[in-house]
Amino acid sequence: MRMLAITLAAVLAAGSAQAKTLAVAPGANAQERVQTALIDAKPGDVIELAAGRYDFTDGLSLDIDGVTVRGAGPGQTVLSFSGQKGAGEGLLVTSDRVTVRDFSLQDTKGDGIKAKGSDQISFLNLVVEWTGGPKETNGAYGVYPVSSTNVLIDKVTVRGASDAGIYVGQSKNIVVRNSTAEFNVAGIEIENSMNADVYDNLATRNAGGILVFDLPNLPQMGGHSTRIFRNRVVDNDTPNFAPKGNIVANVPTGTGVMLMANKNVHVFDNEIDGNASAAVILIAYSQTFDDKTYNPLPRDIVVRNNRLGRNAWAPAFPGGAILAKALGGTVPPVIWDGVVTWPGSEAVRVRLSDGPVVNLNLPKPGALMEANPKISPTLGDAVIEEPKPVVLPADQDQLIP
Repeated sequence: MRMLAITLAAVLAAGSAQAKTLAVAPGANAQERVQTALIDAKPGDVIELAAGRYDFTDGLSLDIDGVTVRGAGPGQTVLSFSGQKGAGEGLLVTSDRVTVRDFSLQDTKGDGIKAKGSDQISFLNLVVEWTGGPKETNGAYGVYPVSSTNVLIDKVTVRGASDAGIYVGQSKNIVVRNSTAEFNVAGIEIENSMNADVYDNLATRNAGGILVFDLPNLPQMGGHSTRIFRNRVVDNDTPNFAPKGNIVANVPTGTGVMLMANKNVHVFDNEIDGNASAAVILIAYSQTFDDKTYNPLPRDIVVRNNRLGRNAWAPAFPGGAILAKALGGTVPPVIWDGVVTWPGSEAVRVRLSDGPVVNLNLPKPGALMEANPKISPTLGDAVIEEPKPVVLPADQDQLIP
């Protein structure tokens, strides 16, 4: 056994010793030279993209484990896809233990950087943007890990995504921190995912700031256990520019935080200010679906100890103006649709300590015309245990101190 351990250590040491830096400079044939480096890389290698502008006509892909793709810094190393001919992402990662860091990526026809099926995927110190401003024709997602585990998004800025700037879908064990999402439809979105910490971020000038959703008919269902804390969710006022038919096209302009059909979501210690529709919205999924395993109701939701400024003075959701008139001209900053019954659903528990709160008392999802609104200083007193902090593998979490 001791000999086996020594042999294994020797193999690992040899592999580490062989790790190398593959340097790529901007200039002619950048597409071919960068993609060749991504293909030729071995585990442990660093692909070093020197300062300058790289012009691409097609997307890039990486499927080698243990690789770092590193630039000289956002604004210094710029990957431009303005001449991209296809509609795919700028960079697609399908391998494990990959770090993408320190560059800007611009004007992809599709998503910016996508990771699919990756474990220990890290996005660090990046800027992903569409330089023409908010447009329906922009790519859907800026940074887009899906079906992944141990996701770290740190010091990332995304601007102009026509769906969500920072999006994590169908994934587990997620940290989104120290990042900025602005001028997107949704700033930060956690969807059909489990165990996520979203903290110390700025979500501003989006249609909606931070969203936590669960949707039907997806490979991973039953999203739960998300903590949203110490964020600034302010002045989300960009008109919703999502293509028609997208689920986020229904997000009212001026939404701070929106929670839909997810479970055990805790929103606390955030600054939420300047959002014309609402500071926080809790809502059931109201579209038709045939997924018998799906629960469309938000359950076990806690909203507490947030600093609510001026919100909800001009609600843009359907029936918002009528509701405001019925409530004396304004809508409370925290809105719950009040749907509590669904076949097979566990009890719906909420603890909404930041008020005033309006419970619309809808009899079923989406039945706004049947609302029976009631305002209270707070709502619910259930004891709902907070999810445990997300713990990433130590070597991943320490990539950026």
